[in-house]
Amino acid sequence: GAVGFSDDGLPIPEPPMRELLKRSEALGFFVCPHCELLELTRGGHMHEGAVSRELGIEGMPSEGEAGMVERDINLVREVGGRLHILHVSARRSVDLVRDAKREGLSVTCEAMPHHFTLTDEDVRVYGTAAKMSPPLRSADDREAVLEGLADGTVDMIATDHAPHTSQEKLRAFSEAPNGILGLETAVGLVFKMLIQPGVLSLSDAISKLTVAPARLLGSSDATLSLGVRADVTVIDPSKTWTVDALQSRSKSRNTPFHGWSLKGQVLYTILGGRITYEGESQLDS
Repeated sequence: GAVGFSDDGLPIPEPPMRELLKRSEALGFFVCPHCELLELTRGGHMHEGAVSRELGIEGMPSEGEAGMVERDINLVREVGGRLHILHVSARRSVDLVRDAKREGLSVTCEAMPHHFTLTDEDVRVYGTAAKMSPPLRSADDREAVLEGLADGTVDMIATDHAPHTSQEKLRAFSEAPNGILGLETAVGLVFKMLIQPGVLSLSDAISKLTVAPARLLGSSDATLSLGVRADVTVIDPSKTWTVDALQSRSKSRNTPFHGWSLKGQVLYTILGGRITYEGESQLDS
């Protein structure tokens, strides 16, 4: 019954990845890797560039991601399979996926709100709240992700939601864990960074959050059709709201977006036909 497999952030060596993609081709499931060449990124804590050098922090080069994206796409070219690349963040990664699509290979990818919103410059401001993997990249990389979203190279928007305690994130930068909260700010950042500036239309943005992921999973539920499971988010697109980490529904507070003014607020979450979130109050599940 499994529809796909992921390495969960631990990159797969080439021989087993080749075999996995062969089985993917034969059985129809998808493979979604965290693309990282550990020989290039091991010991790094943020994007390698001018900012990391100025801050004296060991960097992770963008080729540490793009090199593995290239390897996996080459494997699809060789043995087939369905490849879905998680959290693309580098320009060359986006370019490689775009070329693979033009070639007709079964390759898709997704982007995160923090990667199309922030850059490595923001590490100066937010410290460990802006520490993640893949790391926040350069302004040019961010622009490439926006371009990929606009032209359809980037198929989906996900969150990479990664809660950590305040105590963990208050450690020295090199010791703090990677990851930020993503669920509660995703809609607001999509409206602020993609819809309002005209990068995506409202319908295209919603599709990348709903229909496209459902299609990857082989589900037909991401529609408002009669008889389909009612998993629905009701949004007020005109509502402006301020991110308050202290009021987060998550058990954690690790977000760089505390205090940001966003537009587009979730009013209701309906799961399986039941309202599980309403306005400012979380209902019993």
